[in-house]
Formats: sequence, structure tokens, C-alpha cells
Amino acid sequence: MKASAPASGVTRRQLLLASAVASLGTGAAALAQAASVFPNRPISLVVPWPAGGATDITMRILAELAGKQLGQPIIVENKPGAAGTLVAPALRNAPADGYTIGQLPLTLYRFPFQQKVRWDPLRDIAPIIQISGVTFGILVPAESPFQNLRDMLAWARANPNRLSIGSTGIGTTAHLAMEEVMTSESISYIHVPYKGTADQMLAIASQTVMAGVNSNGFAPYVETGRLRLLAVFTAERSKRWPNVPTLKELGYANAVYTSPYGLGAPIGVDAQIIKKLHDAFRVAMFDPQHLQELAKYDQEPDYLGTAEFARHVREVSHRERLLLARLGLGLGSGKTE
Repeated sequence: MKASAPASGVTRRQLLLASAVASLGTGAAALAQAASVFPNRPISLVVPWPAGGATDITMRILAELAGKQLGQPIIVENKPGAAGTLVAPALRNAPADGYTIGQLPLTLYRFPFQQKVRWDPLRDIAPIIQISGVTFGILVPAESPFQNLRDMLAWARANPNRLSIGSTGIGTTAHLAMEEVMTSESISYIHVPYKGTADQMLAIASQTVMAGVNSNGFAPYVETGRLRLLAVFTAERSKRWPNVPTLKELGYANAVYTSPYGLGAPIGVDAQIIKKLHDAFRVAMFDPQHLQELAKYDQEPDYLGTAEFARHVREVSHRERLLLARLGLGLGSGKTE
């Protein structure tokens, strides 16, 4: 007599399905539990600039204030170099648990169009909140014979490849801002990249380089008379330095540069954890202590919530690709440093 087909196959599938459902339920419960108790240990904040610069100082104050909101310390970890983009691999390789976050500079959304990298800021990083932004200026040592931008450009035109200009790294906004001006004037110069503001400001003040372009971290050096500000890359004159012209009014219509920044986490962090981080940093960024520190560098809060910040970085990424193509600095352009 023919034996009936065993029911074990069906039973095994049912058991596997039940096990999978149970595992999903357990995993979801574990994630919910982790989010409910977050944070229960210190958080690491990756700042991709050297210690002692304006961004580092303001971020340390912000971290301390946000840590008080969260009930756990937020420890700054500096990872300078590569135009401020070393935060990307740090977040890409970190667990998606909210205990590693990072400061997201504008260069993060520009770099993949300049070099081949193993990370994608839109795919690998979850935006949390936009904090503030910086503007840029052209600076010379206090003893420089260049009294204005016209003087500097005239000298550079008469002395090709002799004017040395420092920036905060190849592909940074400071570099592209200067490149905009020099390209429009067909002037060849020596570009000297630094890891961050602190070392670049010292190089300009000591006349190691003849000039520099930097964010408003230069403010204390200008205020103390160690550097002179020749022009700024804002749309309108700065209220702090009303006698300094903008590049736009000097005839460089496209030379308006700002560099907003925010915070991000590894992709996949639970939405409840992202919200807790957002809420804590939103309170912290409007704290008088943080506002006072921003004001030292002619900065103000530039808040965007999580959803708005996510839309903004997508728009920024598209805009940066077009900018690099226009300047001939994108991948495949053939222009090298």
C-alpha cells in the first residue's frame, strides 16, 4: 500500500514562518526597548576638523549643552583631514544605535563628485538637525602690502604662480570660493591646503602664506589686528565689518558662498532616537551660551528640523555637482590640483 505523504514538510515551513515572525517581533521589541532607554551611556560626536578651531569650539559647547538635555555626556572626537569628510566613513562604519553622531559640513555633499569614495552621504547618513552656517572672507597678514583685493590680484597677475593662498583643504568651500575669483581673472596661483582653521590662520598671520580664504573662524584674528579682511563672500556686507566689500559688489556675481552645517547619524538609527537627539540639540543650539559663542564668529543659528534638513542636503548635493562642473573641478573634468 502506498504510504501517504508526510506532513512534516508543511509543518517545517509553518514552524520556520512562526519562528521568523517571532524573531521579527523580538527584534522590534528590542529596538523599541533600546529607543526607550536611549541614551544610557555616553555619545560620541565626530567633528571632522582640528581641535581649537571655531567649529570645534562651538560644537564642544553645543555638545555639553545637549548632553545635559539627554542626561549623558557627549564626547567630541576630532577627525581632521580630507576637507572635513572623514566623518562620513566614521558614521558609515558605526553601529546604527545613535551613540555615534557627527557634524556634517557642506564638503561632505561635494566630495563624491570630486573623488571616488566608498561612502555616499545621502545613502549612508541620516540627517538629524541643521545648526548654523558660516560665511567666508579673503584675509592677508596685518603687515601685507595688499590694501585691498585689487592690489592682490594685480600683483598676482604680474607675478604668475607666486601668490600663495591657503584654504582649509582641497575641495572645501574656501578653496572653491577662491577658485571662482582666480579662474574668472585667469590668474595662476599656489594653493596651500590646511586641515582646518587654526593652523591656516597661524600660517597667514606668520606670513607662511601670503593670503588665505576661510570661514568666519577668522574673526578673533581680525579683531585682534593680526589679520586684515579684504573682502567677504556674502550677498551683503557684514554688520560686523561694514567697511569690508563683498565679492559680489566688486564684480564677481557668482562669488556668494555660504556653508551651512548640521548633525547626522548612521543610516538606520531608530526614528525615536533621531527625535531625541534632534530635540536635545534644538534646545542646546538656542541656549544663550551657544548663541554667545556663535556671535564671536559672526554666526547665527540656522535651524532646520530633521525632514527639512534631509530635503536640504539632497538639494545641496545636486547644486554642488553643478558647481563643480561649472568650475571644471568634478570627476572627469581633467583639471587636477
